[in-house]
Amino acid sequence: MRAIGIDFGGTSVKLGLCDGEEVVEKMPRIPTADYGSRDDLIDAIVEQIETLKTKYPDLVGVGAGVPGNVDYPSGRIHELTNVNDWVNVPFRDILEQKTGLVAALDNDANCMAYAEWRVGAGKGSDHLLAITMGTGVGGGLVIDGKFCRGSASVAAEVGQMSLDYSGRVGVYGNKGCTEKYIGNAQVEEMAMNLYKQRHFKNGGPMPNAEMCDPKALAEAAHQGDPVAIEVWGKVAEFLATTLCNVCWLINPDRIVIGGGLAGAGELLFSPLRAHMKDQLSNTHYQSMKIVAAKFGNDAGMIGAAMEAADRWKEQQG
Repeated sequence: MRAIGIDFGGTSVKLGLCDGEEVVEKMPRIPTADYGSRDDLIDAIVEQIETLKTKYPDLVGVGAGVPGNVDYPSGRIHELTNVNDWVNVPFRDILEQKTGLVAALDNDANCMAYAEWRVGAGKGSDHLLAITMGTGVGGGLVIDGKFCRGSASVAAEVGQMSLDYSGRVGVYGNKGCTEKYIGNAQVEEMAMNLYKQRHFKNGGPMPNAEMCDPKALAEAAHQGDPVAIEVWGKVAEFLATTLCNVCWLINPDRIVIGGGLAGAGELLFSPLRAHMKDQLSNTHYQSMKIVAAKFGNDAGMIGAAMEAADRWKEQQG
C-alpha cells in the first residue's frame, strides 16, 4: 500500500513515496533555511506532495515524522527542536486540508521505531526499545506487543535520561542528559579533546573538525587509530549506562539501534554489549538481543508512511 513519508529534520525536509518497506521514489530535499515563514515551508512540502499524487494516483495517505513533541493521535505539534515558529501547530489537519489525503503525524524517533518494529530489525518483538543516534538521541518503545507513546505522547525519550545528577544540562533543564554526552557534536568534541591530549602534546598535528566527525572516526578506528577506538569505547560506555537503566525498568527482548552513529557497526556494538553484560543480570542479558536497525536513514520516512497507511485502513472500516 503506497503512502508518502515525510522526514522533517532540523535543517531539511525529505519526502518519499513508500510501498510498505520500499522507498519507491525520493523527492529533492527542502532546506528549511530557504523559507522565511512556516506557511512558506508548508506550501513547499504540499507542492511536492501534489507532484507525487499526480505521479502515483493510488497512494492512500501522507505521514510525517517531526523532531519534537507531538500530541498523538491528534497530530498537533507542541514544539519542534531546532526549528523556529512551530509551536502548537495542528500539522496533521493542515496536511489533510491542503492535500485531501489521510494524514498521520508522530515524533520522528517513533516513526523510526515503528518501521523497525513492523518490518525491520525489530519484527516479531513484543518488548522493544528502538533508538536513533544522531544530533540527539531519540527512542521508541513497544510493550506487550503494543506501541507505547505514554500519557502525553512523549515516552521513550532515552536521550533525555540522566547519566549524572550534577552533569551537563539538557534542553529541558535535565541534568546529565544522555544526548549531551553522545550526540554528534559531543562525540566530535570528545575526539577533538583526546586528539589534542595525545597527539598535539607529543608534537603531532593539530586535530581538525573533519577528522573528528563520526564517519571519519569510524574509518580511523578501523585502521587502528587508538584515539578513535577509545572514542567509540567511551560512547559505548555512556550508551550502555542509559540502556541498562531502561532494561531494568522494562526488560526488553530486543534493542534496535539506528542513526548516523550506529554506522560505526561493531566499533560501537561490541563494547556496548560487553558493558551491558557487566551491568545486567544474566536473566536480563540472555533474554535480549542488541541489533542494528535495518533501514538506516530511511526508517523515519518508511515509518511515517506506514502510520498514514494504517490510519487510512482504519478509516475504511
